[in-house]
Amino acid sequence: MAKARAIPGLSEDDPYAVVAAKVVATRAAELADSSAGVLDTDDIERVHDMRVASRRLRAALEVFEPCFPHKPFKTTLREVKALADALGERRDRDVTIAALEDFCAGIGRPDVRGVQSLIARVREEQSEANVALAGFVSEERLAGLAERLDELVRAAADAGAEPRAAPAPEGTDGRGATVPVSVNGGGAE
Repeated sequence: MAKARAIPGLSEDDPYAVVAAKVVATRAAELADSSAGVLDTDDIERVHDMRVASRRLRAALEVFEPCFPHKPFKTTLREVKALADALGERRDRDVTIAALEDFCAGIGRPDVRGVQSLIARVREEQSEANVALAGFVSEERLAGLAERLDELVRAAADAGAEPRAAPAPEGTDGRGATVPVSVNGGGAE
């Protein structure tokens, strides 16, 4: 499993929306980078790595939901979830085939044929899952997802760059109205 990338330029002084932009941009890049060769059924770790990247991205989107425009967020999150589901369908077959092949290596000769027929059936399911996954990882589809993620990142970065309201001066309610203040700073007595 690929280790999660560190978030470059992250500071404890960053506004929440700026943190959202940095985290989602990094997780989106991880997803894009893990897509190479994901349809290769001879290297099942590729689909695993992309699935993990999709889950990290989904978690980041959900944590930072308040930082994004509602409709584009919902559309993008729905697409990330669908991609993760397609990756999961393929991954389930990959893991099953590997487990059955390991099992088959340790059983007696009379049972091998039965297990091999089961492996063949699961390989057909793997192939079907791969066809479905291909629709999610086409160059065009991934480019569209990357564009939507980029729009969310820009929106969050822009929101975080807006100046924050200064705290209300002591003795006012934030709208300029005066409020009683006690000598010990505890508000009205």
